[in-house]
Amino acid sequence: MQTNDHKQLLTEGLLQTCGKDDPVIIDKLLAYMELVLETNKVMNLTAISDPVDFVVKHFIDSFSICKSDAFINAKTIIDVGTGAGFPGMPLAIAFPEKKFVLMDSLNKRIRFLNETAENLGLANVECIHARAEELGNSKKYRENFDICVSRAVAQLSILSEYCIPFVKPGGYFIAYKTENEDLAPGKNAVKVLGAQIEKTETFPKLTGILDFIDLEHKLVYIKKTKNTPKQYPRKAGMPSKNPL
Repeated sequence: MQTNDHKQLLTEGLLQTCGKDDPVIIDKLLAYMELVLETNKVMNLTAISDPVDFVVKHFIDSFSICKSDAFINAKTIIDVGTGAGFPGMPLAIAFPEKKFVLMDSLNKRIRFLNETAENLGLANVECIHARAEELGNSKKYRENFDICVSRAVAQLSILSEYCIPFVKPGGYFIAYKTENEDLAPGKNAVKVLGAQIEKTETFPKLTGILDFIDLEHKLVYIKKTKNTPKQYPRKAGMPSKNPL
């Protein structure tokens, strides 16, 4: 049965999705939520203001990758188009042993995330103001991550050009997509960029007080099989204007 106690939902959600029962993590996640909702009064960060909806649609949704082998084995993760920090910031809070880079093209969001990381004492988070088309060609960041994640709403062909260049060969780009999105138009882009769609997984079924959750999301696991050709990503604006 659903509960209105968002802390109880978060505690159970963290346990079922991540296998973690840690009051310190819960307190940091709740503090992060408070910072988002407070800042949301003066900056557009999220359309979700109800704490229960926030826990379900931001936190538990972000944690849906946690039991995958790709995530378990990853040490370095980049979140492209992180917005208010999802899924990267909740994952960084729950997994302090992993290194996270949160990237967004809007500087005021990055300033908020930097302040949040400092306030929460997160030593494993780097927040970067950049466009993916530019950062993806940087020697420091190109093909330097075990995983790239993104909840951005762009179609897969566009999002793949933003994200796959960051992933090491053998690593994964994991896209959070809606259940009804057709992936077929993105397959060519994935192949051109040196990767292949390995599998898709629907949102895991949760039990007990979480059995009401039915997020219409799927995770698309795209494995990097070889180096991305040097001409990708193309210059800013090109991936969206002329998708591969």
